Amino acid sequence: MANVIKRPQYTKMNGLLYPEMFSPKCFQEALEYKPKPGDVFIDAYPKCGTTWMQNVAMYIFRKGKELEKSTDFLKLAPYIDLLGMEGIINMPRPGAFKTHLPYYMLHSPDAKYIFVARNPKDCCVSFFYYTRDQPGFGYWDGEFDDFFELFMAGELGYNDYFNHLLDWYPHRNDPNIFYTTYEDMKKDIKSVILKLSRFLGDEYVEAIEKDNAVFNNIIRYSGFNYMKKMMSEMRNLRESEDMDFTFTGLNHMYEFNKSLKPPEDRPEFEEVRKGIVGDWRNHFSVDQTERLNRKFLEKMKDTEVLQWFPIE
Repeated sequence: MANVIKRPQYTKMNGLLYPEMFSPKCFQEALEYKPKPGDVFIDAYPKCGTTWMQNVAMYIFRKGKELEKSTDFLKLAPYIDLLGMEGIINMPRPGAFKTHLPYYMLHSPDAKYIFVARNPKDCCVSFFYYTRDQPGFGYWDGEFDDFFELFMAGELGYNDYFNHLLDWYPHRNDPNIFYTTYEDMKKDIKSVILKLSRFLGDEYVEAIEKDNAVFNNIIRYSGFNYMKKMMSEMRNLRESEDMDFTFTGLNHMYEFNKSLKPPEDRPEFEEVRKGIVGDWRNHFSVDQTERLNRKFLEKMKDTEVLQWFPIE
């Protein structure tokens, strides 16, 4: 690997890199949690579509009913790595947890899983901006070329992109796993919503078939513009709000972020940035493209993933 000048701030638990800004207690309790019947998990490597799928699943469960306030998203579609055991147990059901944990750390035959994959090149670019702009990584002056090297070496949060995908891939057709790609969601979100509704339960399909407004609301409230607005509102969350156990890990993260004393002129953090396919072309050099293509072909040999993300 080329000499990397700067690295994001990660730490390690059970062999897994995770953001140092996370509460170690909450992360450990997420690893220790044994999924129960009725649990639903949304899983993908970071920046491969988890936030979008959180919104889709949440509004399927809510049968198209809009949130009363944006911060309810943190309770109804929580990031299990930040919750802590009390938050995990008390998460309102039906609902879905978000996580980036590998299959071997999370799977249970008693739960359902929604797995999303994304072209590694677009994942790398999106992951870079997320890492650069989220102050808790201490990477506001990081460069894409350095980040690319870390991505290629699998030295980022939740370890290697390719190993994560290969861990889930053999189980894509298991009866308790629903899989899709970010690109398929962009191409035909209506079809993905219908298929996912069937996977989650008959009552959700029936709600859509009975009232077309339910379907239209799920599409609208999980759309890019609406999500971007909602996530922007959530960024205004302050400690003055009436917080409960759901925010245990967030409190820890906010305090950690402040301790780094990030510069005021750093890039603005956006949970939802562009939401497009093919942005990698604006960032990858010819050499970087060739190197990632070689690794992709090597790692995904003899898998259908080669058809999911054709080499360019």
